[in-house]
Amino acid sequence: MTSSVRIKICGLRSPEQALAAVAAGAHAIGLNFYAGSPRVVEPAMAREICEALPPFVTTVGLFVDAPAGFVASVLDAVPLQLLQFHGDEGEAFCRQWRRPYLKALRMREDLDTQAALQAHAGATGILLDGYRPGVPGGTGEVFDWDRIPQQRPRPIVLAGGLTAANVGEAIRRVRPWAVDVSGGVEREPGVKDPAAMEAFVRAVRAAETGVKD
Repeated sequence: MTSSVRIKICGLRSPEQALAAVAAGAHAIGLNFYAGSPRVVEPAMAREICEALPPFVTTVGLFVDAPAGFVASVLDAVPLQLLQFHGDEGEAFCRQWRRPYLKALRMREDLDTQAALQAHAGATGILLDGYRPGVPGGTGEVFDWDRIPQQRPRPIVLAGGLTAANVGEAIRRVRPWAVDVSGGVEREPGVKDPAAMEAFVRAVRAAETGVKD
């Protein structure tokens, strides 16, 4: 495991929320462009958020089976540094934007995790999330971390029901490259709680001290 687990806080909807996430210790902020999510953000607001951020904070755009024209329009308007594809997008679709990307896998019971990890050779990393039928992400549900292979072809970003209460155990058991949280640091869907974000980051840092390489 790396000496510092990266932290992404996703579903931010205002510059104030994003700056609070960065102040808490987030390395990356996620902007959700999926219309079916309570955390969806319009491109104009997403641009404002990006422009408010200090240097060295990664801006991530989340898409779910979006038409190519929509993705292109967002990229024209918003200075995203990393893309996250959370639907059934294939390798060719994900790679065409010539930007680093994460491919999200929903950990349904019949998923061959090892094969799925091998299937996205162009991804910078693989995000593993909980599964609920018909819900492409943000379920708030923890999956069985023992299903994650020890041999991984690329870095793992762990998501799915993470909170300050369980992220320490997740880091000790999974040893991910990064953790991704959204609902676990909210006071209500789409509204982040600064105190919860700070508690989450503290829990990540506390867990790192007990994990040896």
